[in-house]
Amino acid sequence: MADIEIRGVRKNFGSYTALHTLDLAIRDQEFLVLLGASGCGKTTLLRIVAGLETASGGEVHIGGRRVDGLPPRDRGIAMVFQNYAVFPHMTVFENIAFGLRMKKLLNQEVEQRVKRAAGLMHIDQLLQRYSGQLSGGQRQRVAVARALAVEPAVLLMDEPLSNLDALLRLEMRAELKGILQESRTTTIYVTHDQVEAMSLADRIAVMHQGRIVQAAPATEVYAYPATRFVGGFIGNPPMNFLPASVAGPMAEVAGLKLPAPATSRPVEFAIRPEELTPGGEGLTGRVRVVEPLGPHQLVSLDVGGHLFRAIVDNDREVRPGENLTLAPRPGSVRWFDVESSAAVL
Repeated sequence: MADIEIRGVRKNFGSYTALHTLDLAIRDQEFLVLLGASGCGKTTLLRIVAGLETASGGEVHIGGRRVDGLPPRDRGIAMVFQNYAVFPHMTVFENIAFGLRMKKLLNQEVEQRVKRAAGLMHIDQLLQRYSGQLSGGQRQRVAVARALAVEPAVLLMDEPLSNLDALLRLEMRAELKGILQESRTTTIYVTHDQVEAMSLADRIAVMHQGRIVQAAPATEVYAYPATRFVGGFIGNPPMNFLPASVAGPMAEVAGLKLPAPATSRPVEFAIRPEELTPGGEGLTGRVRVVEPLGPHQLVSLDVGGHLFRAIVDNDREVRPGENLTLAPRPGSVRWFDVESSAAVL
């Protein structure tokens, strides 16, 4: 078992609080992604789990054993860094074998594990090359193979695809997910790329200003954001937000009347751009910009003085300057508390 429990972990750098008190449980064999903007604390949390950073308080447990007092080598973890850290003076074989040599395994065992890891990453034909002879994608594969070869209980990955070009990143995402499912390794993966997070994760923990604001499966985070921040961070383009005026059982949003949420507090209306249909009873705005997106077009409008976006099929001709009415699809409207920013269910 390689479940992970983070209990009350916090981190201060002098007077600056990088991590507020955090609690997070990661199941055995789960692929969890820590997602957030730069500076939100996701890499700091990963380094605390790895033992590369000391927490200011709290506990880390792996497989039921408390490890926050142990050095990294005794935690049963392997880590893949953003810059890969592939040794240039070693062949691919020796790079992958490095951790195994440190464990003083027999040569036959080392060779078996290296070949198995290289086969998983489809680099078995590169074992005698040096890193200078490899592309960025190949070096990334070497770094992952080296981590998997030691058969860690937990694999920690810090933005491992960020140095790759867009097409290679797309290819590696799909391949990496399949490999880690096959290896059945508990994984914590750090990224600021929401598409990467949505495509890879069993579960996403969204971080903001040193706090975990939502931890849930990717589909739930997308469809039911727990806070306004999550709704505005997840999605490309992100959610639209408009002020709402509530009177009894009804709410008015830019002239459109809707059933009000069950709360007496001020609320804000929210909806995703793809959940709007042209025509019918809806929100009306003046079109500012139309951006072709292959089978769709991204339309930016002014709705009551607020920027509002909609994804519209190409069979509907839209021109800048015209008025466009957009009707929310059934069940697509979300509401957020104005003061706390929490979702109102």
